[in-house]
Amino acid sequence: MPSCTQPRVSIGLPVYNGEKYLSETLEAILAQTFQDFELIIADNASTDNTEEICRAYAAKDARVRYYRNEENRGPAWNHNYVFELSRGEYFRWAAYDDLLAPELVEKSVEILDNDDSVVLCHAMAHVIAEPNCKARGKYDIQLNTDSEKPSERFYGLLFGDRKFGDHRCYQVYGVIRADVLKQTDLIGYYAHADGVLLVQLSFLGRFHQIPEYLFFPRYHEKQSTEIARSRYHLYTAWFDPTKTGKITFPRWKIFFEYFKATWRAPISFSERGVCCFHLLNWLRKKRYRLREDLKIATKLVLARRFT
Repeated sequence: MPSCTQPRVSIGLPVYNGEKYLSETLEAILAQTFQDFELIIADNASTDNTEEICRAYAAKDARVRYYRNEENRGPAWNHNYVFELSRGEYFRWAAYDDLLAPELVEKSVEILDNDDSVVLCHAMAHVIAEPNCKARGKYDIQLNTDSEKPSERFYGLLFGDRKFGDHRCYQVYGVIRADVLKQTDLIGYYAHADGVLLVQLSFLGRFHQIPEYLFFPRYHEKQSTEIARSRYHLYTAWFDPTKTGKITFPRWKIFFEYFKATWRAPISFSERGVCCFHLLNWLRKKRYRLREDLKIATKLVLARRFT
């Protein structure tokens, strides 16, 4: 049973078949120097030893709350579910295979407590790459998401770092104000929904990056996002299994969600105009990918018609 005392921080960990790395991740979370938190684990009907691992940790630490879904409802649903179960003033998503330094949550809370303009606090990332996985170590990407101007924050999230290119949405694993996160659509049921969520958050306030490597995302061959990311229609099915085999227009969907976020953002008319200009530039740069969506959809329609 959860404690009657409301924790300051909620950490939500959605998981499916995570037995290989899960224990190490749970140990890293529970070893945080900031102790006033709850850890909510939502198991998407795992078929390995994930359930046994989670129940063992929940039995020995009252901060751990474990929930098991009757069926695998996909990572988008499960990410949103752990947030719905949360009670803290601040919220952080955790991946079952990533690690974090002991002081990450403490330093993030300190920033959020002392600066109301910051809605999300994250640390610099140092990638842990398993054998046969290509990934840079230190992830030195600057997105200008701490800017006072929403249009500059939007630009950084849209186009990434001028030197390294696209970002990998690691900021979504930062500590976020729960009341601000409630104003967003959370994780949508489509490819790159985490990137769209970051855009929505950026329109509501600044991000702060702790200038230390305190977050350690892991790359491995069985990582679902790495398997699907190369083809966005597969990536869409990863976010939402009900879309498997269906005709989707993943990059057009991203454009629509970016536009919707820009249109309803609580920003000035001039800032909205600049953001629309950036979005038109995004359309120009992604035109070949948008064309690819149409080609894939056409092939699927023809294949179904003549089979």
